[in-house]
Amino acid sequence: MPTVGVKRDFLFKALGRTYTDEEFDELCFEFGLELDEITSEREIISKEQGDSKASDASDVILYKIDVPANRYDLLCLEGLVRGLQTAAVRPHAVAAVLRNITFTQERYDSFIELQEKLHQNICRKRSLVAIGTHDLDTISGPFTYTAKAPGDICFRPLNQTKEYTATQLMSLYKTDSHLKHYLPIIEDKPVYPVIYDSNGIVLSMPPIINGDHSKISLKTKNVFIECTATDLTKGKIVLDMIVTMFSEYCAQPFTVEQAEVVYPDGKTCIYPELAYRKEKLSGEFINKKVGIRESTERIAQLLTRMCLLSQPTGVSDEIEVEIPPTRPDVIHACDIMEDAAIAYGFNKITRTTPSTYTIATQFPLNKLTELLRQDLAAAGFTEAFTFALCSQEDTADKLGKKIAETRAIHISNPKTAEFQVARTTLLPGLLKTIAANKKMPLPLKLFEISDVVLKDESKDSTFFPGRCAEIFARGTSVGRLGVLHPDVISRFDLTMPCSALEMDLEPFL
Repeated sequence: MPTVGVKRDFLFKALGRTYTDEEFDELCFEFGLELDEITSEREIISKEQGDSKASDASDVILYKIDVPANRYDLLCLEGLVRGLQTAAVRPHAVAAVLRNITFTQERYDSFIELQEKLHQNICRKRSLVAIGTHDLDTISGPFTYTAKAPGDICFRPLNQTKEYTATQLMSLYKTDSHLKHYLPIIEDKPVYPVIYDSNGIVLSMPPIINGDHSKISLKTKNVFIECTATDLTKGKIVLDMIVTMFSEYCAQPFTVEQAEVVYPDGKTCIYPELAYRKEKLSGEFINKKVGIRESTERIAQLLTRMCLLSQPTGVSDEIEVEIPPTRPDVIHACDIMEDAAIAYGFNKITRTTPSTYTIATQFPLNKLTELLRQDLAAAGFTEAFTFALCSQEDTADKLGKKIAETRAIHISNPKTAEFQVARTTLLPGLLKTIAANKKMPLPLKLFEISDVVLKDESKDSTFFPGRCAEIFARGTSVGRLGVLHPDVISRFDLTMPCSALEMDLEPFL
């Protein structure tokens, strides 16, 4: 679940009242959210870097709120406020330009944070959608979205002092901790996407970087928002989300401008669509699925609390539900039923005994792994759960192997470079977990017991020569242990020595 950090006082001001921590925790629960942590910038820095580094940090109280992964409308302060208010506030206009917007520091920070949260979630780390925001007063339309050879693209990227070609930028950002993860999306392509204004000024080279010329600031009054996408549906959702969240800060609240997109074949479309749609379902369906007995009027009230404006149609127990553009997660009647259950409160649903009974037993392999998990946890290790899919680089190059030697199973149509092959070893996932937690105090003792698709029987160059051993049981090789090779450690951006043990458990059954 994504975690959103908001300043408590700004949140309460926007909600129009204050809450105790316990009251706000209960409020979050009523809307399917979870107040994960109450902290401050000083406390976070003190915990990660020590008290000496936190001396100048702010003591402003921060709420860390866990939101469902499919609720893109709750990834910023504005969306949380809108979601937590009992009366839904609905924008009524469509656009791709926010005119006469007023930024404060808090609004600006929230605007940037929403883009980053969307990039990491629905945009799938920019592989499906890349967002660009620009100061419209510094550029001139119409804008051209095209593709050119890397050597033919030249501009001054965001926060840089000189111009670079696209080829030079790809080399420059290979060492950038933030942008290097997005380079594989286009670096192997013969041409790179680029957006120009009518004067030939580069707005952005999606999905890597925007141009410095059109960057927005606190003084920006007119914001041009562009989303380039490989998935048009996701692109429209992202654009809808940004304009609906921040159009409230325009001189005329909840108004935005449309943009006409002309395709090479002459087809024209107006974006964003901001489409509302209506669904009809019965009160009996919700009562039966959730396990409650509520009137049609009461169910309509519960759904309206969840930003789904609802009312009985008067035909039997039928309810008409209006789904706004801020709720792209609502696809089926079951999604509406789930929102009704959240608004009602899972803790209020009466527990009932199932009408059927089954008897199950545990698989021997599962029983063995559960026993191992308990013993390893008792020994002070923390269990990690990592993805079963990984990149070719993670499972081969970073471990000092050639991809052909690993006998890894390749995904024919990977949606992202992070999930190209099925893992043949658990090490990449654990090492990436350690790399993401380098600020935590040492030693980091992690373990994982999960499936791998194919075991590599070749000579293992993952470990340091002379400091590794092969494990045999009943005459069969079941694993390896030892000190990881320094090259492997450095490829995962680690600086401390690491030891690892990996075993196949099935021979012990």
